[in-house]
Amino acid sequence: MEQRHADRIAEQLEELVFDGTFSDGDRLDEVRLSEQFGVSRTPLREAIQRLAQSGLVELIPRRGAFVRQPGPVELIEMFEVMAELEAACGRLAAMRIADTALEALREANTRCQRAVEAGDTDSYYAENERFHKIIYRSSGNAFLEQEASKLHKRLKPFRRVQLRFRGRMGQSMAEHEAIVAALADADADAAATALRTHVAVQGEKFHNLMASLRSAAE
Repeated sequence: MEQRHADRIAEQLEELVFDGTFSDGDRLDEVRLSEQFGVSRTPLREAIQRLAQSGLVELIPRRGAFVRQPGPVELIEMFEVMAELEAACGRLAAMRIADTALEALREANTRCQRAVEAGDTDSYYAENERFHKIIYRSSGNAFLEQEASKLHKRLKPFRRVQLRFRGRMGQSMAEHEAIVAALADADADAAATALRTHVAVQGEKFHNLMASLRSAAE
């Protein structure tokens, strides 16, 4: 129960940062937030720890938790590394993925498609996260899986917010289909390219993300 509370509160805190309720440098008051969410301090602290892992909050000893919005250069650098880690996972997975994992990817895509049709970004992201973790695991490289998962967690709030841009869920769904096709064909280069393109924040995706962060900061 505490775990679910922490997950829900972490997502709500992300929303409050992205909608501008909390600005860069604001201190998160645990007492007030506990009352606002109607929970004890334990799940709230767990939620704040998760935001700290993603870099959205900075924990300063004896002072508390402060909102920290990464700048555009830092954010693009993190996404650049994420894209290359995902490409490496895809390249290895194309040579090592099991039939059961491919079926799991197709099932995740089916649920993603339902979320697209329902316009449900939260459900889509949950299945999208499962989709990517299957690929990390299917790389057959435990160290790579660990590093990809770690950065994926740090970028989670920014990956989630991108799904709200008009047409992004449908575009992401089409990219998922291309990724699965490349993996099924054991085409390492195609799988790497498809995953790199899927994750990279560039062009219109980058401008949309920056616009959302600027709106939150104003």
